[in-house]
Amino acid sequence: MTESSPKTPDPMDIALGAAVRIRRRTIGMSQEALAEQCGVSFQQIQKYENGANRISFSRLVQIARALRCRVTDLLDVLDTPDEEPSVDLDLLSRMRTPGALELLTAYEQLTPEARSSLIGFLRAMGVQTDALEVTKVREPA
Repeated sequence: MTESSPKTPDPMDIALGAAVRIRRRTIGMSQEALAEQCGVSFQQIQKYENGANRISFSRLVQIARALRCRVTDLLDVLDTPDEEPSVDLDLLSRMRTPGALELLTAYEQLTPEARSSLIGFLRAMGVQTDALEVTKVREPA
């Protein structure tokens, strides 16, 4: 287990917060609406989603109910062996990048040919291809 300073969010808290954010945005719910349903401020939801504040189990149950999902749906990404870094945790961290969800939504709507062209364009621009290789492996044929 790695030690982190008191001011540095734990990677697990960041990953859980990212899972909450992705689910919230997927169903089109605002931070304000989620906060209202959970009885907290929208700033608190922001802190949860950024991993700055840890989510207690009782609050996680409230959040899952508000997001119309199971607690395990939000925790699945955290269920990996400690000795093996999780690709899912890395992907969740990347999904926190502003615009990432919108970009993924647009990407999903492209034809396979357009996706291939976009990947080729990004490679031509010099975008690091390590991340693209993960996407390529996971992309359905």
